[in-house]
Amino acid sequence: MKIAYVSSQKRGEADRLLSELADELNNNGFELRGIVKKASHSPIYQDGCDMSVRVLPDGAVIKITQNLGVGSEACRLDPSALAEAVAQVEQSSFENADLFILNKFGPEECAGRGFRSVMGKALEHGVPVLVGVGPASIPQFQAFADGLAISLPDDAVSLLDWCLTRS
Repeated sequence: MKIAYVSSQKRGEADRLLSELADELNNNGFELRGIVKKASHSPIYQDGCDMSVRVLPDGAVIKITQNLGVGSEACRLDPSALAEAVAQVEQSSFENADLFILNKFGPEECAGRGFRSVMGKALEHGVPVLVGVGPASIPQFQAFADGLAISLPDDAVSLLDWCLTRS
């Protein structure tokens, strides 16, 4: 199984790295599937907890968080928007895909939902999977990957090297 993850103690670093990696690989002819954070998205909350994602390779931009009002500390994830992102990725063919990228193995994936089945579909088709994982979610991700995922350093060169050796 070809599965790896990147995690960082720096907030937003894995998102940034995966988004830039997707752009570089896409510009060099790689067939990508999955989602990455829209690089130009500016968070409206001080904690940065809002996000738009870009469906790969060149699909829609979907805002996957919702406005819960000033002072809300609840999770802003919009389950219907996430389901839409999952559906769009599921509709794409994995036949000629070189790599599947998921910006974040988050609470939905930890709970058995979200992009778990799509990652499984990519792996069934022999497509390498690269995932951003927050430090708190690493145990759940490793359980999902049955301990077979390798951890990559949070730097662009390491991520690109892994991708180039997996294609």
